[in-house]
Amino acid sequence: MAGLVAEAVQQALMQQGILLDAEALASASAIAGSVAAALPFLPQTQRLAVTSFKGGWTELTSAFFRAMAEKVVQTDQAGDETVDEGPTIGPAKPVSPPLAERASELQSMLIEDWAGEVAGSTYLEERFRIPRSTLHRWQRRGEVVALRKGGRKHVFPLAQFVDGRPAPGISQVLAAITSPRLAWFWLTRPSAELGGRIPIEMLREDMIEDVVRVARTLSRA
Repeated sequence: MAGLVAEAVQQALMQQGILLDAEALASASAIAGSVAAALPFLPQTQRLAVTSFKGGWTELTSAFFRAMAEKVVQTDQAGDETVDEGPTIGPAKPVSPPLAERASELQSMLIEDWAGEVAGSTYLEERFRIPRSTLHRWQRRGEVVALRKGGRKHVFPLAQFVDGRPAPGISQVLAAITSPRLAWFWLTRPSAELGGRIPIEMLREDMIEDVVRVARTLSRA
């Protein structure tokens, strides 16, 4: 999904003969990542409709950016009218709410509504060739994200696996964020502390150090 959005942005700009600087390209990539991260929150019927859409991504993306720009301008103008003339320390930085505040919210949500694609041990053994004994050993050692579903059943987010194994760094993240639900929620959302990148995507690219460092910081918040 992020790739489709990024491609649509590029095509829309090329049609108008516009070249983005590095900062603008980074913003476009962050927006594309945010769009992709928002997809799991949609009901299944809407997710299927979006992913099967073959129409004019360029036109839709252009309309989105125009609407966003107008909203930013309106917000800036409203801020100018109520600006405080007192001294300023520096540019304000967005502050993420403490991760622990998400715990009760996630407990009340269906896993399918926020965690993306998940599967049980039977599916993983048949499709990913991961023996159940190996999967359960990873789970006992805290090397794989296992989400409790129902009574004693666990399901496993598919995005955490690379070549039939948990992505490197998963165990360190779980050691820092001990709630599997909170850990996976954080891993699959753009992180302001990581420049808007999605932590699980960074782990899949072996970018472990920064992800683990931020996870340890958040666990102390």
